[in-house]
Amino acid sequence: MPVAINPYFAYDQSMDVVTCHHDSGVSKIAAAIGEPARARMLYCLVDGRARTSTELAVIAGVSPSTASVHLQRLTTERLVKVFAQGKHRYYSLEGANVANALEALSVLAGGVRKPFMPSTPSGLRAARTCYDHVAGALGVSMHDQMLSLGWLTGAGADHACDITQKGREALQRLGIDIEEARKLRRRFAYACVDWSERRPHLGGALGAALLNLLLKRKWVSQDLDSRALSVTNLGRREMLSRFRLRV
Repeated sequence: MPVAINPYFAYDQSMDVVTCHHDSGVSKIAAAIGEPARARMLYCLVDGRARTSTELAVIAGVSPSTASVHLQRLTTERLVKVFAQGKHRYYSLEGANVANALEALSVLAGGVRKPFMPSTPSGLRAARTCYDHVAGALGVSMHDQMLSLGWLTGAGADHACDITQKGREALQRLGIDIEEARKLRRRFAYACVDWSERRPHLGGALGAALLNLLLKRKWVSQDLDSRALSVTNLGRREMLSRFRLRV
């Protein structure tokens, strides 16, 4: 005579239960994002531009001291990263994975964010000098393109970057003496946060050598009474040909 054995579902005996060790981490990140002031800070940074704590305090509608506490929390949860440049500390998203998560959440929540609108005069924003290297939209575009072409390595923890063999050959063909730039008593190359674009342009001895090249070859001209640079027609053609960059 057939006998039914254990007709009831015994969860702990019938399944292999695996504890999710990510639960705690996920809940901490969700709590960090879920606070309204911190959420406003994060979504302000989705455009890829860096901001100071003072700017983020205004955006979040909190005091500077409260903003510092919020930013510390976001840094601890590895949602944002910070680096110092001169007397300023700039905050940006930790990486593309954070931006993707925020974008996915914004799809669920709906709504439209206001785009970043810099207050920098248009002439200076387009192209200018930053100390002795190229800044503005031109400088940022050149930095991005050199990374895309594999001429530069990505910036490390100290914001330093280096030139690859491919980049060395390309820049030497243009007339930049790489070894001479390395001998100078200064940093060779680093990612310098652009004042108006809030994204990196190329600084250091290599950035200075690049600006000297642009001026010497008359790819850009410099205003006599300001830091503004103007790209010449020759410069537009050469940058498209040499850097594959349309200005």
